[in-house]
Amino acid sequence: MSSITLPADDPRSILADRPMRLPQVVAIFICFLLNALDGFDVLAVTFAAPGIAKDWGVDPSMIGIIVSTGLVGMVIGSLTLGQLADRIGRRRQILLCLVIMTFGMLASAFATGVVMLSILRILTGLGLGAMLAAINAMSAEFANRRRRDLAVSIMAAGYPVGGIIGGWGAAQLLRTDGWEAIFLFGAGATALMIPLVLIFLPESIGWLATRGAPDALAKINVILRRLGQPQAAQLVALNLPKASMRALFLDRYRVITIALIIVYGLHMMTFYYALGWAPSLVVDLGFDPSRASIVSVFMNMGGAIGGLTLGFLSPWLGLRRLLLLAMAGAGIAVAVFGVVPGDFLWLQIAAFVLGFLANGSVVGLYALIANVFPTTLRATGTGAVIGFGRFGAALGPFLAGQLLAAGAGRGLTSLLLGLGSLGAAAVLLAVQMRNADENG
Repeated sequence: MSSITLPADDPRSILADRPMRLPQVVAIFICFLLNALDGFDVLAVTFAAPGIAKDWGVDPSMIGIIVSTGLVGMVIGSLTLGQLADRIGRRRQILLCLVIMTFGMLASAFATGVVMLSILRILTGLGLGAMLAAINAMSAEFANRRRRDLAVSIMAAGYPVGGIIGGWGAAQLLRTDGWEAIFLFGAGATALMIPLVLIFLPESIGWLATRGAPDALAKINVILRRLGQPQAAQLVALNLPKASMRALFLDRYRVITIALIIVYGLHMMTFYYALGWAPSLVVDLGFDPSRASIVSVFMNMGGAIGGLTLGFLSPWLGLRRLLLLAMAGAGIAVAVFGVVPGDFLWLQIAAFVLGFLANGSVVGLYALIANVFPTTLRATGTGAVIGFGRFGAALGPFLAGQLLAAGAGRGLTSLLLGLGSLGAAAVLLAVQMRNADENG
């Protein structure tokens, strides 16, 4: 089936073909900040863990449960609430998630036990998982055709930036306050995003165009005027699949959906091994934990730069080609990190390169997801791929722990876990991915 050519005065053509205006850039930056909340939350809770263990007198296994429950919540949120963005709208979904996350983080500061905090971590994770599906779609739909991959890359770069800020901010708070301050800061930052979304992030024009409401064109023209774009004269109805998880596994989207879940899961197995185990592996080489955390910062810095670089280069070199190179390179970089000498400078360089390639691959996958699913399935597809794929994220650190406990060592463990990204590249190479018909 060839791509659909919309008339020039359809709002989707106006956004796709015309230069982007400042309000569109601001909207994408808001999506960047929203994704940074994810990076902050994931890393900040690990900083709070030692204080929680000390105050409550619990062993590491209990702390592991607390840390893991946030990931469980994100999986559930991606698979269930994630598809709401294709039904109620991206903006409403984001606001709903921010309310859930604010309450979850705020209440976490007043938790009195492992069970209570674990439930609240699941609740916060629900909001985070569902919001990522919405902002991935939103960032793609506010960009023009040429800058779509870059817009998604900017959004995705929020995760490592949030991790850097979260790690630094948590360390500063713990110098003067208890672990509760980390959750209070997170709640405040999340609550601050609510008015910013209300002011600077209008509803997605692409989503409004698919709803078929009688006043859709009038609402769209209000937003176009706000964005500094010309008014649309008509709104062409497209025969697109209705939003549902079931639609992802029927007809033409079945192979794409299953392949993306496998690719994302395999790569995240490698990526989360690197994120989760790098500090411990550095400590095992004789460095103190504070210096080991610097290696993680370098990995996040590389991740942010890698994601943006992929977004800039994709219009010239092609998204799929760059993604294949980045994932294959990430697998090799993980193996190299396992054998690099125990010199701190070399460890920082290896971590930066690893983050550059591994997170660049994640960013590329988000852009690919935004391109291959149509507007009506974009958030649902994102939620499904991320939700099912996060099982790979949980599997990576677990397998590494088992291998290290069995005496495999840093080198062999890194080599074996690096196969995940190499396998992901092989699957992507074997499966043909094409843009959704409406995307051209």
